[in-house]
Amino acid sequence: MTQRRRNRHRKRRVGRRAFLIGLGGSVSAALTYYLLRSIPAGNNAEPAPSPQAAPNPALPSGEWRAVWVSYLEFAEMDFSSEAAFRADAAALMDNCLSLGLNTVIAQVRPFGDALYKSQLFPWSHLCTGVQGQDPGFDPLDILLQEAHGRGLSVEAWLNPYRLRSSAAMPPNLAENNLANTHPEWVCAVGDGLYLNPAEPAAADYVVQGVAELLQNYAVDGIHFDDYFYPTTDPAFDAADYAASGSTLTQDDWRRENVNALMELCHAAARRYGVRFGAAPAGDPEQNYTLQYSDAARWLRQGTVDYLMPQLYWGQEYIKNGDASHSFAQLATAWAALPRAAGVKLYAGLGAYRVGAGDGSDAGSEWFSGHALADQLALLARLGVQGAGLYRYGSLFANSDAPALAESEAEAIKGVWQG
Repeated sequence: MTQRRRNRHRKRRVGRRAFLIGLGGSVSAALTYYLLRSIPAGNNAEPAPSPQAAPNPALPSGEWRAVWVSYLEFAEMDFSSEAAFRADAAALMDNCLSLGLNTVIAQVRPFGDALYKSQLFPWSHLCTGVQGQDPGFDPLDILLQEAHGRGLSVEAWLNPYRLRSSAAMPPNLAENNLANTHPEWVCAVGDGLYLNPAEPAAADYVVQGVAELLQNYAVDGIHFDDYFYPTTDPAFDAADYAASGSTLTQDDWRRENVNALMELCHAAARRYGVRFGAAPAGDPEQNYTLQYSDAARWLRQGTVDYLMPQLYWGQEYIKNGDASHSFAQLATAWAALPRAAGVKLYAGLGAYRVGAGDGSDAGSEWFSGHALADQLALLARLGVQGAGLYRYGSLFANSDAPALAESEAEAIKGVWQG
């Protein structure tokens, strides 16, 4: 059984490189024109937030219970053959189901590459060890088959800007990696390589990538994490900022670049009837000032269908007398933010802290065996509508603290399965 999306979802391609460039290099202008084209004729009002995605029987009902499956998990899976990969995928989905999860957030484009067949991005090095080399089967298609066959939904986790995080990750870039085919779109930060958020052609390419994925695969959502601007250095895009002629400050101009991309990707997801969500950093101020992602605005204006801030500290967290990053305070702050109708708020929980701690000056909750279950109970009291666990391997392949991980998993089952 293939997991390709049905032809009834096939639409014209979302965005055009030449179209955006022709607008004079302004992502905001491209966004405005694009959205206006989507409004029915005769409606001259300001574009309203998109309606909720069409109901999808593959989406979970009730409380959202998710886990991130990152490139680190994929690096441990067996890609030597389709049968070997399917066996690993089946075991992964069985573990997710046993925990009471209903959603798997799979990182299928971690470094400007793909764990699926794409005309826009090279095969991920995770498949064969060499970026651009075809593994001979389609990992995402198998993940979808194994998940949907068990009643689990799958959201495609994409890193929109990142092409390389270090000189070793990935070790080599394929000839058709964007760093090689469009170096004019790319900026370097140390050994890392990133698409320039101010480059309209690069933004359009990201949107085309979302549309291609949704056209070809029956994923249940598109998911971005917190990797937006990779630096606060004004020199990173000083030339682009000067050329833009913007009257905004450089910081606000950067936020508008990110906002524009989010709007376009949201519109692309809506054309295929799936949800679009993001997992920003847990500290709202860090999002705003360090990564130029105005997550509070996305909640308020309906730029996303859900937001899942990464609240990766304990309830007892305190550092130098400051408890502002404690799970309780951050969860309460996010829950108090205004949300557009239909926008969901979830919370990302730091399962990777189990047995490792969070650097707090007080408390040892991450060694209790029930820290995550306690956090889930608090979220329920706050009315938060779901949670995601970062990450799968921290509970099911925790070689540093296997007993604690097992205890945490059992405690989570007690909350989610009664």
